[in-house]
Amino acid sequence: MLVLFETAAGYAIFKVLDESKLQQVDNLHKEFETPEKANKVVKLKHFEKFVDTTEALAAATALVEGKIGKSLKKVLKKVVAKEAHEQLAISDLKLGGVIKEKLDLNCIHSPAVAELMRCIRSQMESLITGLPPRELSAMSLGLAHSLSRYKLKFSPDKVDTMIVQAISLLDDLDKELNNYIMRCREWYGWHFPELGKVITDNLAYCKAVRKIGDRTNVATSDLSDILPEEIEAEVKLAAEISMGTEVSEQDIGNIRHLCDQVIEITEYRTQLYDYLKNRMMAIAPNLTVMVGELVGARLISHAGSLLNLAKHPASTVQILGAEKALFRALKTRKDTPKYGLIYHASLVGQTTAKNKGKISRMLAAKASLAIRYDALGEDTNAEMGAENRAKLEARLRQLEEKGIRRISGTGKAMAKADKYQHKSEVKMYDPSGDSTIPSTSKKRKFEEIEEEDAGEEPETPVVKSKKPKKETVTEEEAAAEETPKKKKKKKKDKKAEAEEEEPKDEEEEVAVTESTEKKKKKKKKKVKEEEEDDE
Repeated sequence: MLVLFETAAGYAIFKVLDESKLQQVDNLHKEFETPEKANKVVKLKHFEKFVDTTEALAAATALVEGKIGKSLKKVLKKVVAKEAHEQLAISDLKLGGVIKEKLDLNCIHSPAVAELMRCIRSQMESLITGLPPRELSAMSLGLAHSLSRYKLKFSPDKVDTMIVQAISLLDDLDKELNNYIMRCREWYGWHFPELGKVITDNLAYCKAVRKIGDRTNVATSDLSDILPEEIEAEVKLAAEISMGTEVSEQDIGNIRHLCDQVIEITEYRTQLYDYLKNRMMAIAPNLTVMVGELVGARLISHAGSLLNLAKHPASTVQILGAEKALFRALKTRKDTPKYGLIYHASLVGQTTAKNKGKISRMLAAKASLAIRYDALGEDTNAEMGAENRAKLEARLRQLEEKGIRRISGTGKAMAKADKYQHKSEVKMYDPSGDSTIPSTSKKRKFEEIEEEDAGEEPETPVVKSKKPKKETVTEEEAAAEETPKKKKKKKKDKKAEAEEEEPKDEEEEVAVTESTEKKKKKKKKKVKEEEEDDE
């Protein structure tokens, strides 16, 4: 059996002298306690030393990726192919499959082989002759550094780190610039308050303050390279009638130093923005075309790397940056947010408030495709991003025109919009209000209305009583019956009270009629008795 052993200095091929000892895996380390014992188990057959660190790095990267390097292929053809009947012990199972496929060699990998590799590594200095220990350690250290640099150089996360750091620094610079400019305007405002109202641009303000210094120097200073002629004339006019306080030369010097800082930071911010734009177009061109440099960089920064962002679904990309609002909405059982960092994209910004949710959802879906294409694809062009952006813009126009267009009955042709006609009520002037003749009283009008209603309703309802012998209709009942219908509808409570009082009045009237009849009977009896007495 042959053993392929990889070192930082080169490839070593050992021949196993006693294969029976490999069957006792647990006791194998005892056979390698001393160099003498180790030489009885394995023997060095061939050692292929690397020429330089570059060759060592190429061999190491090929082994990591599970491929056969040029130097390894050369060694296997030279040494192992002569003894094709022998088995080749390999530490990596994937590498063994590749060797068997390409060179048709019988490779084995087992726990016994792994233990044998560990034992050989422990006695490597004594087993590999002609290689000083100091040289081996130096080559190991150099290969480790080279391999680390190689992995870092070709790592996609390393490039993303540059974008993350650049966008974070850009945000910090914006905050610092705002603080510095606010302090500068407030500080110089004590001396020349009118200048802040005349010059609105912050950079131009700082440059003007640095050039002017004391406001008495405005008349002699030339601001044509900083300000337009109209604004320069306004500044000179305002300096003559300024209400500011007098300051010392030391104060002006400190203000000028602050203006220098603002100008330098502004120039560096412009340079950093250009760097970020170029970086984004190189790393994620499709994402940049879809949402812009700043929004794309913030999405990458929020996710940690471009690869992590590619793992997120479109729904997560849509609300990325609005996690606090999302969890608050879930906790209170309210509507979840429709957009996060993607809200600042130009496509979402140019839509109406009604369609922002739809556009952000569609943009997140297309942006997630662009992110995956940028992170995992081999091409570096932005054709896919441009095509998806054109589709989104067409969909946006369709949504915006949806409120204007109307589908006809067939559903294919568009109906023409109706011509606008101004329909407004024309109110005529009522001259009756200008009359000085006294109008008729309300009472009189009410009586006339009653008469009209009485003429319309000739039939009066008959009120039934318990003893309907003689029904006498009084004036009060007639008046109650002739009341207008409109008045009854408006005053329902009064109508209910009137209905309750009506039967009471009827009973009283019946009682009155009965008493009058009794009196008449009594009078008749008296008259009869007097006539009988006279007879």
